[in-house]
Amino acid sequence: MQNQTDQITWRDGDVPVSTRFDDPFFSLENGVAETQHVFLDGNDLPARFAPGFHIAELGFGTGLNLLVAWDAWQRTGLQGPLHFTSFEAYPMPPADMARAHQAFPSFDGKRDALTAAWQGRGAVIELPGLHAEVIEGDARQSLPVWQGRADAWFLDGFSPAKNPELWSPELMLEVGAHTAPGGTAATYTAAGFVRRGLSAAGFTVERSTGYGRKRHMTRARMPS
Repeated sequence: MQNQTDQITWRDGDVPVSTRFDDPFFSLENGVAETQHVFLDGNDLPARFAPGFHIAELGFGTGLNLLVAWDAWQRTGLQGPLHFTSFEAYPMPPADMARAHQAFPSFDGKRDALTAAWQGRGAVIELPGLHAEVIEGDARQSLPVWQGRADAWFLDGFSPAKNPELWSPELMLEVGAHTAPGGTAATYTAAGFVRRGLSAAGFTVERSTGYGRKRHMTRARMPS
């Protein structure tokens, strides 16, 4: 397999772009604001946070979504760690992650703590207020055998037009099967086949206002 370092180019200084999928890892406008709008607001977070809350994610990328969610969790003052599981086929090398993180706020030291803990491969990461696991490999193989169920899903693969494997109806069925009753999912895309896949997986699906130049995004909720 070609090294993931060779699959990244840089735009506007420190915005990584996947040459494999011809797509940036986060918004060129404001990656943090996009994560807050799409993944936190889209899952009604932090209002739904509760002890033992579990977020799962398709596409770890730079770890930005984890940083934003972890920071929001810590600010609630809830006891115990946030549980966060991410499925990632091509983990980013540590040097690239460190460079990408320079575009982010420090999050009270969380950014640098995650940078220091990241080894560029699937691993369990234990940090104050956080229990995270990055599962390396193709989610089409790793998600079906995962034993967990998430309270909220961050569906953040590369564009469905460029990375259709991570948005297939079969994978959306697995997302539904690994969602707790009353759980939610959110994604920046409003592609019809993604919404139909989530609906077939048992979610109630709605289209809502997207971030920045994206007119629409998708929110989904599993019945309680």
